[in-house]
Amino acid sequence: MVFKDSISGKCLYKQYVKNETNKLYLSAIKEIVRRGIKVQAIICDGRKGLFQLFGDIPVQMCQFHQVQIINRCLTRKPKTQAAIELHALSLTLVKSDKASFITALAHWQHTWENYLKERTINPLTQKSHYTHKRLRSAWLSLKRNLPWLFVFEDYKERMIPNTTNALDGSFADLKNKLRNHNGLSTARKKKLIDGFFKA
Repeated sequence: MVFKDSISGKCLYKQYVKNETNKLYLSAIKEIVRRGIKVQAIICDGRKGLFQLFGDIPVQMCQFHQVQIINRCLTRKPKTQAAIELHALSLTLVKSDKASFITALAHWQHTWENYLKERTINPLTQKSHYTHKRLRSAWLSLKRNLPWLFVFEDYKERMIPNTTNALDGSFADLKNKLRNHNGLSTARKKKLIDGFFKA
């Protein structure tokens, strides 16, 4: 679990964890603050309950991760017209401003409102469920995360990035280095990682 300063590129905190949890994120931020570092904003990939954890610190959800969520729900080549349009809209996220994106999403929702409400009856149980579940999941994900997708616009003076790409790029580089040293023991891998992040 790594926390990196988006301006200097310096690693602020690193911890080996079995699973990432909101509790671990919160304790890491508290440790960073304890070290005398002023946290101006947090850019993260989004987890349930994470955005509300940090009190007055603005939290920006990585727009690229939001696009990945849409890709997982709809695939990169959706088949229905509604899904094609929502997927295309999600791809404009990183180049759009908040007002334009909200307007475009509202227009899409209005256009496909009845389609989103379509239900299918299970012939065995006679229970109904939404017909276009994956489309609804993608749409609801955008609606749910919208308050955190354009936080960077509200704090322009803080130069908040709209993605975690700088950190993701570090992880890609680290994975290549670990792949090149495939036979390392866990202890030696940790030593390599410690040197890589110099935390």
